[in-house]
Amino acid sequence: MFKANKDPCKPFACAIQACLVEHNFQEHRCSEVLEQMRLCCLKWHKESLCCSGINLEKSYLQNPEVEIKPKISRSSNK
Repeated sequence: MFKANKDPCKPFACAIQACLVEHNFQEHRCSEVLEQMRLCCLKWHKESLCCSGINLEKSYLQNPEVEIKPKISRSSNK
């Protein structure tokens, strides 16, 4: 089992908390972050303590066929 500071899904759990605070705890506005957590938990649910309470069966996205793409920083314009 991973140590608490090495939990592979902890960064996603922190991102969920930040998103919820930013959006006044409106869960539907954090669906992409929740889905990223679900995908992490699909892989690491046996090792990650952060995955309890995450529904692995259901996508959090409105349109589950949409692939999650990482956000690209616009500050590195060429």
